Amino acid sequence: MPLTDSIARNAKPAAKAVRMFDRDGLYLEISPRGGKWWRLKYRYAGKEKRVSLGVYPEVNLKKARARTIDARQLLADGVDPSENRRAAKAADRTVSAASAQNPAKSSAPVRRRRFELTLIRS
Repeated sequence: MPLTDSIARNAKPAAKAVRMFDRDGLYLEISPRGGKWWRLKYRYAGKEKRVSLGVYPEVNLKKARARTIDARQLLADGVDPSENRRAAKAADRTVSAASAQNPAKSSAPVRRRRFELTLIRS
C-alpha cells in the first residue's frame, strides 16, 4: 500500500528508527526522537546506497516523489545521485568562497551594518 500524507503526518516515533516505505525505493524514516526524513534507497555500481530527499513536513509527499523521479533519472543516465549532490554542494562552497574574497561585494554591506549598529548604541 503506498504511503499517504495523512499516514506520514500521524506516524509516531518508536524505540527504534521506523521506515515507512512508499514506492520506487522512497521511504519516510522516523527517528526515536520524532524527526522525519524522506530517504531514497537505491543501488549504484552493485552497492546499496541511500540519499536524503528532505525533512517532513518541509518536503511533503508530492515533492519527495518528484525528487525520487529526478534521482531515478540520474541513475538512468549513469550518475550517482549522492555524488551529484556532493558535487553541487562543493560548487556552491567554491562560489561563496569566491564572493567572500571579493572585498567590493562582501565587506561593504558588513561595514555599513556595523556603522548602523554603532549609531543605534550611542
